[in-house]
Amino acid sequence: MRYVLKRFGQAVLTLFVVVTVAFILYRLMPGNPVSAYKAQLLEQAEQTGTQVDIEEINRRAELYLNVNPDQPIHLAYLEYMREALLNQDFGESLWYNRPVFDILFQAMPWSIFISIYSLILGRGVSLSLGMLMAYKEGSKFDYGMTIFGQALSAIPYYVGAIVLLAFLGYQTGIFPTGGRYDTATTPGFNIPFMLGVLHHGALPILSGFILGFGGNLSMRANAISVMGADYLRFARLRGVGTGRLATLYVGRNAILPLYTGIMIGISGIFSSSIILEQIFSYPGVGWFTFGALQSHDYPLLMGAFIFYTTITVTGILIADLTYGLVDPRVRSGGERESF
Repeated sequence: MRYVLKRFGQAVLTLFVVVTVAFILYRLMPGNPVSAYKAQLLEQAEQTGTQVDIEEINRRAELYLNVNPDQPIHLAYLEYMREALLNQDFGESLWYNRPVFDILFQAMPWSIFISIYSLILGRGVSLSLGMLMAYKEGSKFDYGMTIFGQALSAIPYYVGAIVLLAFLGYQTGIFPTGGRYDTATTPGFNIPFMLGVLHHGALPILSGFILGFGGNLSMRANAISVMGADYLRFARLRGVGTGRLATLYVGRNAILPLYTGIMIGISGIFSSSIILEQIFSYPGVGWFTFGALQSHDYPLLMGAFIFYTTITVTGILIADLTYGLVDPRVRSGGERESF
């Protein structure tokens, strides 16, 4: 229990520090959002010939940015965190004129959908192939899959996404080139809508699959190292079945060095979705993040940053808390991480 509380406390502290630094940079950088938005309002007032009301400008800046321009930075930070934690108020988007939380909350399930399936397919297939390559070491299958894995790992995921979109989207028309679902269907738990969701998400998921496929070579190397261990030879002499050897002995031990990387890869998949969603015109969190960057929509950009930071810290926390399920030696090591 102390280990769990310690890891959870470290995760909360990390998230707190990262968000704090981001907020300070958010306020102190040249041309900070508050000054930029106030200058924009002043310019609009001059263009329309209306009287400049500083109090009204400050009120609108506080409403949209969730930051009072007249407050010292430490008080503004406390106010921002209070509103974000208690009321889920991250300000209002300057571009969409909607609350930031509503935009991210509605886009989040779509990003999770393509990211999780990309991770499951990419890592699952690559780890299984790595195991099979190790068992077939030196065969034509091993040689061919090694070349294929190296070639696929060398291709940036965004290049693969553009190629897939050009060939399977524009050239052949097999898959749609944008959107999250078929607009002719009624959203809900019905077969036409769900098939449309799968159809529109196929290319982004396949592109994310390329990002997670490179683990097959690492899994192959780890599995070959494990297969030469003395305890595995002893298990064979005891008559342990091939299936149990592959799963409980080889697979479980070969995946140990990769496990933390796999969990951290969750954040990598989500961060890559910024580019993928833009390429495929898929309105998820990444799509809105890129749009916020282009339009200088600072409240939405800050909210998206908190989202990605939370995903990254959560992935690392899950890896820490579940590592003992993969390696029992960690659970038997008391409070120490070495064994």
